[in-house]
Amino acid sequence: MSQSSGLERGTQGKAIAVERLRQAIAQGEVAPGQRLVEAELVEQFEVTRGSVRAAIDELVAEGLIERIHNRGARVRTVSTEQAVEILECRKVLEGLIAAKAATRVTPADIERLHAHTEQLTASVRDGEPMKYSTLNHELHAMLREIAGQQTAADLIGRLNAQIVRHQFQLSLRPGRPQVSLGEHLAIAEAVIAGDAEGAEQAMRDHLDSVIAALTGRV
Repeated sequence: MSQSSGLERGTQGKAIAVERLRQAIAQGEVAPGQRLVEAELVEQFEVTRGSVRAAIDELVAEGLIERIHNRGARVRTVSTEQAVEILECRKVLEGLIAAKAATRVTPADIERLHAHTEQLTASVRDGEPMKYSTLNHELHAMLREIAGQQTAADLIGRLNAQIVRHQFQLSLRPGRPQVSLGEHLAIAEAVIAGDAEGAEQAMRDHLDSVIAALTGRV
């Protein structure tokens, strides 16, 4: 029996490796600049070497990993200055998404948004920053779905991937969820009200707040 016979392979193996590797980078289990050893990842993720290579290729395309000539791959280092530039681009795109969502929101969407904001509020009240972080990302994804602006959504996905570690660290900063909650509620309320201009401004204000927190201005 070959050594790889019990390992996940193909599309499923790649999906497992992508998710596990992205999570490891976000949570600091692998540090910026750290070299990635394929054999170690095969053992850690229980997928084939081909799956690991395919996952690395995908995360290179996303900007999370970079290949070094004759030295394999390593986790890309994204400076605070680069993260701010990415957030400035996101501000424009996410503002567009919020405005479009406000013009397309349906009664069913409104019901979903109300339920989601209740969960967001409860997670902050109960002191669950990890749950809040997940719900936060889900709200942004929900707005992208409602907006139906796929080009902007794809661009945001690529930008977000590059600063996943910065976002994860910020989400765990004491007091940040309390600030962020009010900003997300304002975005959701404007979308629910069908106020495109208000939704766009609320989203831009939120991302300005993220930039300020990331750069230590608050």
